[in-house]
Amino acid sequence: MKAKIFSLFISLSVVACSSDNEIALTNPDVPSTSVTTLGGSKNESGQSIIKTTDGGYAILGFTQSADGDISDKINESYDFWVLKYDTNHILQWSKTYGGTGNDRGEKIVQTPDGGYAVLGYSDSNDGDVTTNAGAQDYWLTKLDSSGNLIWQQSYGYAGSDRGTSLLVTSDGGFFMTGILDVSASGGAGNTRNVSSRHAGGDYWALKLDNQGMIEWSKYYGGSFTDSPFDAIQTTDGDYIIVGSSDSDDVDITNNIGQYDFWVLKVSSSGAIIWEKNFGGTQIDEARGIIDSGDGNYLIIGDTRSEDIQISNNLGAADLWLIKITPLGELIWEKTLGGSNFDAGRSITKASDNGFILSGNSRSADGNLTNNKGQNDGWLLKVDSNGSIIKQKSVGGLAIDFCNSAIELDDKTIIGVGESSSTDGDILENKGFTDLLIIKTK
Repeated sequence: MKAKIFSLFISLSVVACSSDNEIALTNPDVPSTSVTTLGGSKNESGQSIIKTTDGGYAILGFTQSADGDISDKINESYDFWVLKYDTNHILQWSKTYGGTGNDRGEKIVQTPDGGYAVLGYSDSNDGDVTTNAGAQDYWLTKLDSSGNLIWQQSYGYAGSDRGTSLLVTSDGGFFMTGILDVSASGGAGNTRNVSSRHAGGDYWALKLDNQGMIEWSKYYGGSFTDSPFDAIQTTDGDYIIVGSSDSDDVDITNNIGQYDFWVLKVSSSGAIIWEKNFGGTQIDEARGIIDSGDGNYLIIGDTRSEDIQISNNLGAADLWLIKITPLGELIWEKTLGGSNFDAGRSITKASDNGFILSGNSRSADGNLTNNKGQNDGWLLKVDSNGSIIKQKSVGGLAIDFCNSAIELDDKTIIGVGESSSTDGDILENKGFTDLLIIKTK
């Protein structure tokens, strides 16, 4: 039986932010940077940040605390946590959602009506969560522009089903992906014909209408571990899903070695158009994808490989950025990092032709200028060829992550993640881990 290899890049992050604990940093690479943390006495993390149509931004994460910066919780179970800021970085509202179980937010999007949709996973069956089918379900919530809960839906079966990626589709509905425990579902969750039932966890994609009703539901993968992390809708109305896989059967025809970037294009009705593996003989995991603006696509993740498609391994693990064609052919690939463990987590468009990357780093050499201790949050701006324009690493002696980042219209780059540090760039830690916000220009 093929051995399972599990990634060390576990990005459970907790972050905290408030005007009371913001510090300014200066660095030759980035002239103006500030760091804030938010949270309470337990664990918080920032997972996703988006620009909003009013010029501000919204942050999604999760919180365990019922004190400190969290004012609307009465228990210490994990809940979704959404924070809305205006264009001047002033907090407009902060709200939590969930039940008495473990509810963790993964992705936030703004909807055409000015509200928000939030995806994550939940094992609650009370509070805001009305149904639960098993260990964990995808949990999707629809909010108005003030954060009031309009509707919510759970999707899942008996096992651990975790929603990770969400987007608003061209018809005003939703497309979401995550992990389906196919073994526990007994093969349920698929509306396509398959000759072989998969095992373990698979990519699970659901197309919904604008009220969260399922239009189709399909899973993809092989007999081992297939984990999606991001997806986009293409200009032709199809979808590309990216993640990692160590399978080499069923839907996967070209496993390169251990875990690969596994990239899958499906039609608007969920039929597989093509699937591709990228990487080397070690662990390679894709985390984010974006249209590069020239008809192609950029995919970010991390690699431990130093062979096959990886031309220049810099250390133990590198941030790996690749560019592919609409047919999934590799155009170029680039590693960023130093001699230690470095990872990529998200990619978004900058206000010019560049791109904003988020990740974490343990290196103090190569492309990095310093490391404060263990993992630091890492923000980068790169040009259309993947060359670094500017970068910043932030942290202390403990573990600090940056999970998502954007650039605002005024060129301010904002990253969110989590911090366990109490020193270095981190002025204050309020509990175990805090939600971390990094702002830089």
